Amino acid sequence: MPFSQSAIEFLVENKVQDSRDWFRENKERYNKALLEPFTELVDRLAGDMLKIDPQLITEPRVDRTLSRIFRDTRFSKDKSLYRDNMWLVFMREKKLYEGLPAFYFDMDPHGFSYGMGYYQASTASMDSIRRLVIGGAPAFRKADKAFRSQSVFGMEGDTYKKSRYPDSPERLRVWLDKKSISFNHHSDDADLLFSDRLADALAEGFRLLAPIYDFLCLAEAQRNT
Repeated sequence: MPFSQSAIEFLVENKVQDSRDWFRENKERYNKALLEPFTELVDRLAGDMLKIDPQLITEPRVDRTLSRIFRDTRFSKDKSLYRDNMWLVFMREKKLYEGLPAFYFDMDPHGFSYGMGYYQASTASMDSIRRLVIGGAPAFRKADKAFRSQSVFGMEGDTYKKSRYPDSPERLRVWLDKKSISFNHHSDDADLLFSDRLADALAEGFRLLAPIYDFLCLAEAQRNT
């Protein structure tokens, strides 16, 4: 069942109301408009994701591959109870902050995005990536070729204001000077979002990113060596 305009309407209203009572009264709307389509989307993508990495979690359940709709406000200055977005994540373990690289799809009232990378990479992860880049590892060369041969995803992540590797070629500095790294596509294409073509589009995009994902996983495996 594809997403529909009702999903966007619920995200907006739920955020504006910001009320547990309102959410309980409208939980069936949440289930129909968001939870059920997200669950089906995970199911449709699971086979493709396991071909990329058999260790990815593909269980279509909140707190496994699906985000909660409410926020954890314990350590945040923003005490609003509900968010206006929802997402799915395919990763090996459920630790986003300084965890492993992951594939994701996120939607909010303004559109959607999808891609792969770190929520926030650890220092050890980025140091390991840099060692492989500088060393010209075959996995990096394959990842760099995959990135440069496509036009769907842009490389994102905070960058050092002053290059730490000024003598390296610019092609390498785009990797070396990142504090964290991800590869993302942002869209406001409602026709795609509300169609049954969405799963196929995501699967095709994730396959483009697979060589980069493999490189990041190698960096993780070698980060303490």
